[in-house]
Amino acid sequence: MDKGKAVTAAAHKLARLIYAMLSKGEEYTDAGQDYFEERYRERVLRNLTERAKKLGMQIIPAAQPA
Repeated sequence: MDKGKAVTAAAHKLARLIYAMLSKGEEYTDAGQDYFEERYRERVLRNLTERAKKLGMQIIPAAQPA
């Protein structure tokens, strides 16, 4: 993403946050880094699943190490 698009995206996000705070009368609460990392992980997995489906494959989750 180039510099101009990044600035526009950040400004848009701030505008949405401010609008939500003013219209609902709520204070801003930071969701935290873990929340965004989990959303990113879910998005990556969803994209990989769709990509595999288009290629006629299936993703099978591996067992989680203890």
